[in-house]
Amino acid sequence: MNSSYSNPLIERYASEEMSKQFSPDMKFSTWRKLWIALAKVEQELGLNITDDQIASMEAHIYDIDYEKAKMHEKDKRHDVMAHVHTFGEACPVAMPIIHLGATSCYVGDNTDLIMMRGALQIVEKKLARLLNQLSQFALEYKALPTLGFTHFQPAQLTTVGKRATLWMNEFLMDLEDTEHVIANLMMRGAKGTTGTQASYLNLFDGDHDKVRQLDEKIALYFDFKGTVPVTGQTYSRKVDSRILNVLSGIAQSAHKMTNDIRLLQNLKELEEPFEKNQIGSSAMAYKRNPMRSERVSSLAKYVMSLSTSPGLIAATQWFERTLDDSANKRLTIPEAFLAVDAMLDILLNVTSGMVVYEKVIAKRVMSELPFMATENIIMEAVKKGGDRQELHEAIRVHSMEAGKVVKVEGGENDLLERIEKDPLFGLTHDDILKLMDPVQFIGRSSEQVDDFINEYITPILDQYKEHFGVKVELKV
Repeated sequence: MNSSYSNPLIERYASEEMSKQFSPDMKFSTWRKLWIALAKVEQELGLNITDDQIASMEAHIYDIDYEKAKMHEKDKRHDVMAHVHTFGEACPVAMPIIHLGATSCYVGDNTDLIMMRGALQIVEKKLARLLNQLSQFALEYKALPTLGFTHFQPAQLTTVGKRATLWMNEFLMDLEDTEHVIANLMMRGAKGTTGTQASYLNLFDGDHDKVRQLDEKIALYFDFKGTVPVTGQTYSRKVDSRILNVLSGIAQSAHKMTNDIRLLQNLKELEEPFEKNQIGSSAMAYKRNPMRSERVSSLAKYVMSLSTSPGLIAATQWFERTLDDSANKRLTIPEAFLAVDAMLDILLNVTSGMVVYEKVIAKRVMSELPFMATENIIMEAVKKGGDRQELHEAIRVHSMEAGKVVKVEGGENDLLERIEKDPLFGLTHDDILKLMDPVQFIGRSSEQVDDFINEYITPILDQYKEHFGVKVELKV
């Protein structure tokens, strides 16, 4: 029996790819890569560091002795120095120059930024894949009339595809935010203990240009466009807040979309995929619950709540730094990414096989359309010589009576029959049927789908097409 807590985000929900992004191996091998980069650039700029020392470090990037590191941390009460000693003992020739001139945040902060960038790139690709799948759905159903709702009350008609573009538009905003953050993310770099680079200035005998080069070259080594211009001991924790705000935005979009799907599934208009042997309820065998959409809603709420923590941390850092950010960062950042990754995988799974029940949709449209068609009916009756004001009052009365039949008596909407029998309107059955084609009531829905996808979605999808076609297998 396993008696220890296991994180459900890793065990049940998030992908292996995202889980590895925040693994100890990723974190501590990146620390070692940063120490190697520091040594290489310091050597290039004239410090007495040998090729043998660098080669020795490069030979031990991944063989991390976690037990030894744990022993050192217990003794020294310092995680970075524990790993400095563990690394140095693996390559003793390099021990004298490991971490030369650096502070703990050189490896800690820079690694966090590298890991978050990698995680954002995973999110970025999955957002593009989701937009691709939703665009296919929207195009397929761009002209299928469906009842639109405001306040979850019947409103005017829209189309199934047009409604999907509302979801897409929000995910497009999220993708743009994600791309912006990735493009503008910079390393902390080599800034020293309080951000003044004093230790490096001493190493390079007061040569300010070499200190600037050290900072710039380390950023280039890790393919960042630069380092943040000024820091205290840490990069500004507003960076974490900015990133989690983007993740919160994705959660908001996912929550909205899956809420819509859940409501539509209740109306029997649309369903998320339901597998052959899936059980909807342990007690009610007939049920087909929107379990995946509900899971997304649950995870989304968690991410939105997590996004407040980095803002609180950023607001309460004292001067050049305090350490009350550390425990919080270890929890909120990986968990927010893991949860968003899980949400996107679930949405990719759901949108790969959403089921649309066209006859149910058509039936609901026709049950409400008579009320929506009243203005068209009035106009047609006016053309035949009727008085607009008299016709408006007659339709008002007929509508109230028809509504009573539906709501009070539980009958069918008989508004059209009432109008057909009323000589005031002078309309035949065929006249009324011509006015009842749902396509007349969807406005530019089809054209809007085409315009939106052609102008906004397709150009973006072209950039990501190599990442499409990946099938998502959910763990549960």
